[in-house]
Amino acid sequence: MKIPTDYSAGYQVARALDVKRADNYLAHTTVGDPQADELMDELAELPQGEAQQYLHAGMEAESGSRLADAPAVVRKFFCDIDEDPGWVDHRAFMPGVRMFHRNSKLVLGGMVGGTLVEGFSTNIAKSFFITGRVRDSGVRRLQQNNRHMVEIFMPDGMDRHGDGWKLSVRIRLVHAQVRKLLRESGDWDQEAWGMPISAAHTGFAITAFSARLLKHLKRLGAKFNEEERAGFMDVWRYTGHLMGIPESILYRDEADALKLFQTGLLCEPTPGPECIAMANSLVNSAPLVIGISDPPARQQLAKYVYGVSRALIGNKMANELGYPPGSTFGILPWFRMQVKYDRVLDRIFPRHSSRTNFNNFTGLLEASVFDEAGISYRLPDHVYAEESRRW
Repeated sequence: MKIPTDYSAGYQVARALDVKRADNYLAHTTVGDPQADELMDELAELPQGEAQQYLHAGMEAESGSRLADAPAVVRKFFCDIDEDPGWVDHRAFMPGVRMFHRNSKLVLGGMVGGTLVEGFSTNIAKSFFITGRVRDSGVRRLQQNNRHMVEIFMPDGMDRHGDGWKLSVRIRLVHAQVRKLLRESGDWDQEAWGMPISAAHTGFAITAFSARLLKHLKRLGAKFNEEERAGFMDVWRYTGHLMGIPESILYRDEADALKLFQTGLLCEPTPGPECIAMANSLVNSAPLVIGISDPPARQQLAKYVYGVSRALIGNKMANELGYPPGSTFGILPWFRMQVKYDRVLDRIFPRHSSRTNFNNFTGLLEASVFDEAGISYRLPDHVYAEESRRW
């Protein structure tokens, strides 16, 4: 097995704790998504308008001859993704869907303050930093992430014609296109970093969005039972499948996901400059995502996010990511007390409950991006975000 040089030290540490998982993680650092990568190579040979038509026809499952006229590689890709793996049970999603919407504000807090920051502590940050996907168009990228999360947790959102399904496959296509652009750019050091947007990184990311996020939600005061917990994990596992994560590194259940997350963190190198830049960019973009642009108010909210985030990810990682100094004493207990206070008001004043649920949901939608023309299947056409067409 060829080990990217950045991973040599961490791999040995991870291997001392779990040989099988460490070997599997490292093996996937040099793997992308062969089927989607082949699709992008095929589409690159076609006129842009023609390629766009084939993508739209395949994603929307249009009847007629448009997709029938597509190259065999294109037809096979869309034929394969139409077939669910045997372990998918759409009925099992509903408890997780209910839990998500009941705790929507906490989900956003856990993602921005915990999960996404932890992801940027790894070499995942390098592809974002090089392309400028968050630096140049950060608010739109974060709002797109929120939109995807909202849609996969809609009732029937993960059915074949649901927006959650379409947006999950769209992410797979975007990953494949960015992987192609990075490999051709000359900016990516494959010897040191492995494959851009590797299967190891997508497999790691889906464990963070699912099992790791559940841990953050508990610490923030969310309430859910075991059935809801399992349903939440099931939605994200199917999402990972649609995003092209191979079964060989796609978690089986929550316990497996947590072990994979821990192995990935150990294998990854110490956070570098790109990690520091991306993590801090994320925190400082959070106020803009929800529409706070006034400088003093934005600064105040960013300071609050830094405090909650430091409490969630721990002082060691926060310091490695260049967070401003701060104490975490009492932050999470105070946060949980506010959550409990809201719940008490919900029980005493029914109208408060109605208003709170509405505000939670509409707040989540306002932090998402909805294009009036519907879901776009445009793809980036330049490695640098500032030189690419809007997608």
